[in-house]
Amino acid sequence: MGPVEFSVLGPVRVQRAGAEVALGGPQERALLALLLVRAGQPVAVREIVTVLWGARPPHSAVNVVRRHVGSLRRLMEPGLPVRAVGRWLARDAGGYLWTADADSLDLLRFRRLREEARRAEPGQAVDLFVEALSSWQGPVAGDIAAEVRERAGFGAVDRERQAAVREAADAALRAGVPGVVLPLLREAAADDPLDEPVLARLILVLAATGNRGEAFDTYRTAATRLAHELGIDPGAELREAHRASLQDAAPPASLPRPAQLPHDLPTFTGRESELDDVLARSDPTGGVVITAIGGMAGIGKTTLAVHLAHRVAERFPDGQLYVNLRGFDPSGAVMSAGEAVRLFLDALGVPPERVPHEVEAQAALYRGLLAGRRFLVLLDNARDTDQVRPLLPGTPGCLTIVTSRSRLSGLVAAHGAHALTLRPLHAGQARAFLERRLGAARLAGESRAVTEITALCAGLPLALACVAARAATHPHFPLSAVAAELRAAHGSLDAFNRTDPAVNVGAVFSWSLGAVSPGAARLFRLLGLHPGPDVCAPAAAALAAVPMPQARGLLAELADVHLAREHTPGRYALHDLVRAHAAELVQAEDDHAAAVDRLSASYLHTAHAADRLLAPHADTVPPDAPPAGVTPQALSDDQDALAWLAAEYRVLLAVIDAAARSGRDRLAAQLAWSLEPFFDRRGHWHDGAAAQRTALACALRLSDPAWEARGLRGLARAEGRLGLHDSSRARLRRALELFTELGDTTGQAHTHRSLGWVCEQHGDLPGALRHNERALELFRQSGPPAAQASVLNSVGWYHALLGRYRQALSHCFQALAMLQDLGDRYGQAVTWDSIAYAQHGLGRHPHALLGYHNALTLYRELGVPYMEACTLAHIGDTHLAMGAPEEAETSWRQALALFASLGHPDAEQVRERLLAARGGGRDLA
Repeated sequence: MGPVEFSVLGPVRVQRAGAEVALGGPQERALLALLLVRAGQPVAVREIVTVLWGARPPHSAVNVVRRHVGSLRRLMEPGLPVRAVGRWLARDAGGYLWTADADSLDLLRFRRLREEARRAEPGQAVDLFVEALSSWQGPVAGDIAAEVRERAGFGAVDRERQAAVREAADAALRAGVPGVVLPLLREAAADDPLDEPVLARLILVLAATGNRGEAFDTYRTAATRLAHELGIDPGAELREAHRASLQDAAPPASLPRPAQLPHDLPTFTGRESELDDVLARSDPTGGVVITAIGGMAGIGKTTLAVHLAHRVAERFPDGQLYVNLRGFDPSGAVMSAGEAVRLFLDALGVPPERVPHEVEAQAALYRGLLAGRRFLVLLDNARDTDQVRPLLPGTPGCLTIVTSRSRLSGLVAAHGAHALTLRPLHAGQARAFLERRLGAARLAGESRAVTEITALCAGLPLALACVAARAATHPHFPLSAVAAELRAAHGSLDAFNRTDPAVNVGAVFSWSLGAVSPGAARLFRLLGLHPGPDVCAPAAAALAAVPMPQARGLLAELADVHLAREHTPGRYALHDLVRAHAAELVQAEDDHAAAVDRLSASYLHTAHAADRLLAPHADTVPPDAPPAGVTPQALSDDQDALAWLAAEYRVLLAVIDAAARSGRDRLAAQLAWSLEPFFDRRGHWHDGAAAQRTALACALRLSDPAWEARGLRGLARAEGRLGLHDSSRARLRRALELFTELGDTTGQAHTHRSLGWVCEQHGDLPGALRHNERALELFRQSGPPAAQASVLNSVGWYHALLGRYRQALSHCFQALAMLQDLGDRYGQAVTWDSIAYAQHGLGRHPHALLGYHNALTLYRELGVPYMEACTLAHIGDTHLAMGAPEEAETSWRQALALFASLGHPDAEQVRERLLAARGGGRDLA
């Protein structure tokens, strides 16, 4: 009979041996289209009935469906005996399943080629994307009635084509062959003239192929249409594409304008010639300007860079970015280029889910956001050129200032940076330094003492600052007495003679320590054990085993003599040189290992308490009792927990790394596990994946299968959030094997839930339901009530997605009662949303609105904007179903504003609803 080929990417067609097969009536064609789009998945009879007839099917609907199925079987396989199981169409799970592969169905062939393109190099990827998109002959099942297509959800498959066009454009731009995809982009933009991501790429490709005039017209037409038809402005992505194509365009007022520069030092003095030299070259109107300020530790590189940045900041109206790269941090915790660029993307308003996986792609996105804008970028304390390179803007208009102890010769040679190496202050500059801080009257008549002080400090600004602080705290001491004290201290240490033998700044620090109490001096030494980047009073209290009020006083003492700096209220940082000195001194402490244990326990116990507040249903492992002298911070609720985690976030990541390096593998694994809910709630998935990789490596060193299973699951969840579903699924399966071997039913249950989520991402709703039902069985054996309640709602949700609304309500109402008893407000919000969705499916629209509004109130109280936007979109859908188009449009607009502010791709779906309401030729009602 010859091979059979099925087409659904356009009109529904069937060909046998190259000849087209005549199909039956409209309902039969619609049924075939539904089965083809869902090939490989069972489609319930109830869903088929709903798609074919809507909310009011005839009593004979099920019998009609059976007749259509029989007709399709005979049409596809004319010789098939009655009641025989055919090749293509089978009865399965209370419905029907169509069996096809990429050789017989154009949709599956398109998806296969798209996946191959995603894994290929840019040049090959372009060819694969073009081949995949050649399968499309119009909208999915375009010859089916519009209302049937809408009920069947074919619009979601249509969006796969738009997404593939966007990916093809990105690959073509990377490969340097933008013209290849220009026809595809023009066609996609014509099909959906309000698809902003497609329009953005069309503008970029037009500009890249020399069609700047058409690029400008495309943006102007899109902006006008968005304003007239939807009443909204272009989104950030479209505006950025316009800016990149016209580099002299003014920055849009609505984009973030970060102002991250540290405070300028009001007593800044000296360096006039160096400052004049840099200022003369700081106007980047003619190209990219990079200034590299080098010199030894403590020479004043950061102070000069910050002062310079404030002097020229007004020339850069789009914002200022700052990061301490920790290139020479005594702990060895150098910031990676990927971590730094992600901090900048966050400051520029890029949501975590839109940050690419690879550092190179992240850097490209960062450069694209800065293109055509005037930014000042201060990269402090860089280790080498490789660390700096991904953070450099790529187009004129920006100034980059880099400080480093290294010469950064690669930056000068490859990027044309202007190098400035700072030398110690000469005698006149050093005297001016002291005069600015102590006043001219204090120095009058003490020239010999001033000369001796400046000589002993060897012109190093950091040492001079310490001496000035000591003198300022004793205003009645003559400077000759200060000089005598300093003279006596010299020669006792030589820890900091490595860079310049003339500089013995360690003696200055030790001399400063002599001005504080023994308790403050001991805390200073112990701070050499802290992994950084800063410390708060509770952590200092644990480190020194003292009460927190006492720790606050000790930190204040250290700040008074410039051995610590309170850079934000309640948080203290040490200069790298000072920290290195503290680290050398602490080796003489008998209890330094116990101090590290106390510090680590303080962070772990507080993080564990935060974990319990954020995710009371999570699989948690209580840490051992804290050692004596440790009182974890008290957290009252989930908002308190979020605030603490946000403040300590960078420190906690450093503690994980330090613990792994020092052999505290169990602590590193447990701390990473405790932070998982925070990573997920705040979208820190890249950092979460890095922490979980460290935790998994620690578990493997421990040869502990329980922690290995947790590490696998934690890493899988982070990878799943980043869209790496294949590796996520493989890790989860291995985790499930380990939990099963261990007899850990709670671990198995949580892993089944995670596997269910992965199934949902792949469109396998029956599989997602099966995993969650298995999780519920396991939780009922031994799981905590919060976990049972959470998975009850998940089971209900998947029933609702499968059209089993009454079963969904039964599960969700049980979950809601439990969550209310437990006081879990976030869980209640999620469950109210599930209940409302099921009520809507049953046509109980007033009940649905009540549920959605309950969820909305809780999401707003908890500050969860993404879920708030999702709920507003659902409220709009329910208003539309009730025949209230104006109320629907109001809710959709609110949802769109939130999605747009987050930069979330779900904004596209809401825009389509608004288009249908006002500009798509369809009536809302």
